[in-house]
Amino acid sequence: MNPPKTRGRPGMTSATRREFLKRVGDAGGFAAVFSTMHTLGLVSAPEAHAEEIKLPPHSGKGVKVVILGCGIAGLVSAYELGKAGYSCTVLEARGRPGGRNWTVRGGTKIEFIDGNVQTSEWGVENYLNAGPARLPSIHKTILGYCRELGVPLEVEVNTSRSTLLVTDKAFDGKPIEQRQAINDTRGHVSELLAKCINQHALDQDLSKEDHDRMLEFLRIYGDLKPDYSFQGSARSGAVHIGGAGPVVQELRPPLDMHALLDANFWRNVMFEEMLDMQATMFQPVGGMDRIPHAFAKKLGSVVKYKSPVAEIRKTSAGVRVVYMHGTAKKQIEADYCICALPISILQSIPNDFSPRIQAAIKNTTYMGAYKIGWESKRFWERDFNIYGGISYVMNAPVGVVWYPSARMMSENGVLVAGYSIEGFGPFSELTTVDAKLDASRAAVEKLHPGYGSKLTKPIYVNWGKIPYNLGAWVGPPHPGPNAFMDNSYYEGPYKEFCRPDDRIYFAGDHCSHLGAWQEGAALAALRTVNMIGDRVRTA
Repeated sequence: MNPPKTRGRPGMTSATRREFLKRVGDAGGFAAVFSTMHTLGLVSAPEAHAEEIKLPPHSGKGVKVVILGCGIAGLVSAYELGKAGYSCTVLEARGRPGGRNWTVRGGTKIEFIDGNVQTSEWGVENYLNAGPARLPSIHKTILGYCRELGVPLEVEVNTSRSTLLVTDKAFDGKPIEQRQAINDTRGHVSELLAKCINQHALDQDLSKEDHDRMLEFLRIYGDLKPDYSFQGSARSGAVHIGGAGPVVQELRPPLDMHALLDANFWRNVMFEEMLDMQATMFQPVGGMDRIPHAFAKKLGSVVKYKSPVAEIRKTSAGVRVVYMHGTAKKQIEADYCICALPISILQSIPNDFSPRIQAAIKNTTYMGAYKIGWESKRFWERDFNIYGGISYVMNAPVGVVWYPSARMMSENGVLVAGYSIEGFGPFSELTTVDAKLDASRAAVEKLHPGYGSKLTKPIYVNWGKIPYNLGAWVGPPHPGPNAFMDNSYYEGPYKEFCRPDDRIYFAGDHCSHLGAWQEGAALAALRTVNMIGDRVRTA
């Protein structure tokens, strides 16, 4: 299938877009990339909307549903169907709920399919959200479940003006704070536009009244002097702040505009402006896996753990699923099936799906993603005044350092030094785990000279090698610099998974336009249970 034609913004070359989208992916994963592509007009996608539950109480009495997978989609499906009286069984290969919603704590074992095994030795209160790590305030469905299930939330500081930007191309390779890059750029641009207005270059576009209003706006927006020149701003930070007695605040001199343009920092600082990344963001207190564990507590014995699916077959009355439990092979029959397994796992399970679904499965590709977490004293807080947010390293294998939002001002914490797409860019050229960890430490050292050596007890999670996942989220079929431009999944397999195959239905973030988000998985599950409810009522 050929990728759809795309349109781009004037003056933005393919190479520029690729680099921009890679940086977006570094910070926010595929969900952020897809959102950005939509904004730039590179892909078209309908807006996701909340699904209203249409399952009356007791409407499912006597109807059996087997649900494959205990991630967010499977949990939401079982929870809502159970409230309507359906008899549900959830089969989960692991010994825990959540799927990719996985929180690594002290004692957690991380096993790869290639035999690599790590065991976290972190302190009892430290953790890494190896999968999803933020809840946007606009994701009302998953936030609603947190409220309903009593999962306490706290603010996730997704961005901070105190975080750092560094590149070898400008400022002698020294880090600068986001507040300075953002506000100095704003000041320079405002000064230039004010000059254009005063030189009557925009008279055809501005009335006399708008001319004066625009100048006043630019003076405030860019913190310009009365003559509309930019000479620095208190918004950009200070060499030192005011104190007692004769100590007065000394402002930083403004950064050179040419150097700011060379640095290309705007690609990172605009990250927080994407719809899904805007404040306020949330996270569960104590780790993201508090959400699936809250669902699982409600479901109780409905969930069968350590029960990997071995076969999926249709019957004259519904579906039969064969699964393993220990060394024993078991089977379960039901009226309906909701398959909430990753497609990467479904590809190796024998089945008798229709040809269109089998083709969709075959033509679906998953992207790997990685995170690297280190335990450390909280030097970023004590010595750099950084409380949450993300710092960026340009032109390096590891480009993201993400500071924890939990347990601020405590003794130590887990610093994420590396989160991006595995198998794309210079990070993928590092062939050993040790080399990847060295690159991670080097990114911290670049931002915080002298502190890279303070990082201890690293944990590296590569979702492409995690059993029962084999990938993080659906991606383009051909990796490479043009991968993010490919929308073929949504033009092909996606449409098939959104339709049932007889009495087998599909759910998961791959069945939504909010790929890689828990909100997408929940919305897909609600849509699926509504379809089953409609079918049961009209049967």
